[in-house]
Amino acid sequence: MIEKGLLFVVIISLVSCFHQDPPSPKPRQFPRVDFPIKAYQDFDDADCEFSFSFPNYATIEKKTPFFVRNPDEENTCWFDVFFPQFNGRLHCSYVGIKDRESFDDLVNDAFELVSKHHIKANYKRESLIEGEDKYGLLFDIEGPVASPLLFYLTDSTEHFFMGSLYFNNKVKPDSMQIIHDFVREDVVEIIESFEWE
Repeated sequence: MIEKGLLFVVIISLVSCFHQDPPSPKPRQFPRVDFPIKAYQDFDDADCEFSFSFPNYATIEKKTPFFVRNPDEENTCWFDVFFPQFNGRLHCSYVGIKDRESFDDLVNDAFELVSKHHIKANYKRESLIEGEDKYGLLFDIEGPVASPLLFYLTDSTEHFFMGSLYFNNKVKPDSMQIIHDFVREDVVEIIESFEWE
């Protein structure tokens, strides 16, 4: 009787193995993202010498410059454009230009920040920004870098503004590309609507 029971279990086990589908790899998946409808609002702060349009699904968080001993004696304005839905921040800083040497230092600082991404960058594209009273560069950096987008704007005599985009996550760059592209449109809107006061 035990032999018949054991034989029955072996036969059932063998039959059940033959009816399985062959294993297949899991399909490639990306995080689901629900994008908001694009609409913009004005940034116009009395403490800052410029204005621009930014997305209505973002907020402005003002910062205190850490390297200025007395913020009242320096012509500065620091803030973040915070994208809560994407856990991203566009770190923005404005510094008034004192002389040619300070202007050169600010431009060098912008290029130095970009160069820190060269170690992990797969590709870097520079786009010239030109307007009536502003010009600068927009850097698109691809690969597993801290900031996929940096830019600066200046009139070369009085004003210097710099922005760098960061996302606080550990998702691979290819998974984040669709979010980068969406937020990049917002950064381009900030640049195009930017005006000195």
